[in-house]
Amino acid sequence: MSTPSASGRTFEGTPRADGTVGVRDNVLVLPSVICSHFVAERIAERVDDAVATPHDHGCAQLGADNEQTRRTFLSMAQNPNVAGTVVVGLGCEEVQSAEVATALESRDVAVRELSIQGVGGTDECIERGVEAATELVQSRRTSQTVADLSDLTLGVVSSDLDASTVASADPLVGRVADEIVDAGGRVVAAGNERLVANPDGARDAATDEARDAMEALLDRHEGHPARATRVGQFARDRPFEEVTRAWGRNTVSEVLPYGERATLSSGLAAVDAPSRFGEATTALAAAGANVVVHVTGDGILSGHPLVPVVKVTGDPGTAAALPNDISLSARRADPDDVLERLVDVANGTACFAEEHGLTEFAITRVGPSM
Repeated sequence: MSTPSASGRTFEGTPRADGTVGVRDNVLVLPSVICSHFVAERIAERVDDAVATPHDHGCAQLGADNEQTRRTFLSMAQNPNVAGTVVVGLGCEEVQSAEVATALESRDVAVRELSIQGVGGTDECIERGVEAATELVQSRRTSQTVADLSDLTLGVVSSDLDASTVASADPLVGRVADEIVDAGGRVVAAGNERLVANPDGARDAATDEARDAMEALLDRHEGHPARATRVGQFARDRPFEEVTRAWGRNTVSEVLPYGERATLSSGLAAVDAPSRFGEATTALAAAGANVVVHVTGDGILSGHPLVPVVKVTGDPGTAAALPNDISLSARRADPDDVLERLVDVANGTACFAEEHGLTEFAITRVGPSM
């Protein structure tokens, strides 16, 4: 970790062995398949500082989808906000809980594993899962460190291209993203529709490696409809610089497949994730974001199990209607206001979605499942 940035903004975070800093210190209860998500939720409900990520994946997925789900699981468990992981399986799924746990152990993740069939049923799995999660919670590192903006990996998702978003909210968040990078931090941004709709602008990456990865992203999406259809339609009618204002002025230095971890030490990474909030934020958490800014014109309320989410809107009606759900109005806030809120949340203050217990978790799909 560096000395405090020029802004002087610092926060207390949890240092991880890989040099990252967590702004939360939770144990992840990870169902490896849709069939075990109910058990994972019951375990997390009974253990303070445990969070579950219920989903509809891991069963009868094919090829690239199966690999993407697995990759996302492994990267999420390495998010700096995660102190350890309990992997909960059924026993007959495609993405096996034991295999996920073994892979996490090889990456020095504190992990426990059990399956419903392996331990003798739902009730027994819940009880043993509670024991495992409690053990991981109690064995967490207790030391904290003074961190600054260089220790933030800021996730950015702008889930629409409404007029107020383009005019005020995206530019505001982009200026904040620039501040983070200038201080030595990282920004990971979702919204592949913006790239696909503007391939010439997207190809202007910072390095040969990033340009090659961007070409691969564009090839993957060629001929496929955008997951966020409305964003894709709007993006085709606007220049690249306008639809990526929330990403800031920095050129993309790394392009990440969905579920992959960022490796750049500082700068901007583009994540191959759609602008739909749940899918995007899961990909940003997998990329290593320890906090996320979500731009929403229409007031999407959900947060995410692994990362606190600061909501920004450019729509004055949305800001007025949802004062206890939207963190900041872009019409009234400046970059210092956003940075102050981010540091406050990094210091442990609950964001609105955390206060309300609202979370959304989703993994994007590549193709059909059987």
